[in-house]
Amino acid sequence: MDLTQPVDAALRERLNRAFVQHSVLVFRDQHLSPHQLLDAVLLFGDVFAQHNTRFALPECPEIHYISNQDSYPDGRRYIPGEGYHTDHSNAAAPPKATVLHAVKLPDRGGDTQYVNMHRAYEELPAAMRARIDGLRAIHVYQSRFSERKLMALSEANRQRVPSAVLHPLVRTHPESRRKAIYLNPIRTEGIDGMEEGDALALLDELLAHATQPQYEYRHQWRSGDMVMWDNRCLLHKANGDYDMGQVRYLYRVMLKGDVPV
Repeated sequence: MDLTQPVDAALRERLNRAFVQHSVLVFRDQHLSPHQLLDAVLLFGDVFAQHNTRFALPECPEIHYISNQDSYPDGRRYIPGEGYHTDHSNAAAPPKATVLHAVKLPDRGGDTQYVNMHRAYEELPAAMRARIDGLRAIHVYQSRFSERKLMALSEANRQRVPSAVLHPLVRTHPESRRKAIYLNPIRTEGIDGMEEGDALALLDELLAHATQPQYEYRHQWRSGDMVMWDNRCLLHKANGDYDMGQVRYLYRVMLKGDVPV
């Protein structure tokens, strides 16, 4: 389909059903301007205000960019999306979806990997499911245990981002009603009421289980791809396995979600 063209109510409903059923949707050969991308994603919900406004496009601030051309203050290259995570889980109501639109890509590499946290939960041993049901994880902007370091927030951005929130470790999808493991190695700092060492060991065990190959879809990007995924039931990560002399540049927008339950 061509997302620059009008979409009627029946097709919009079909697309939203497909999103809940499949968790990842891929639209090929779109080549959208920032404002056209914004119009397209509004078929699926309202825009979520991203936490770090330094990446916002001046001509369309609701759309941010993902690029391998940015650096940390110490000069190290910043590779957005490294390491498995779910986006902005430190919000009280995290975004239900993230959308990326490929503008410029390296010749090869840079795949995005997704793992299905519904299936990971459903295939846990019964004893583990019983153990984690009812637990709440502590989500912050940057876990002190994360190997990946995020770009620092400005003072204005820090003031609008919660210092910490509690979310259920087992989350029920608000539309499908399926349960999923809900954790984020970059932002989850512990489990409420659990000793730190025990909490980290449990989180590591769940992550190792969830990131097995049988739960994965690996997306190989093509120019013009618009890909959207469900943050409520997936983890994802970007791969920095490409020639850093080549530009990787994508637009990003997120959609508002519910408080996890």
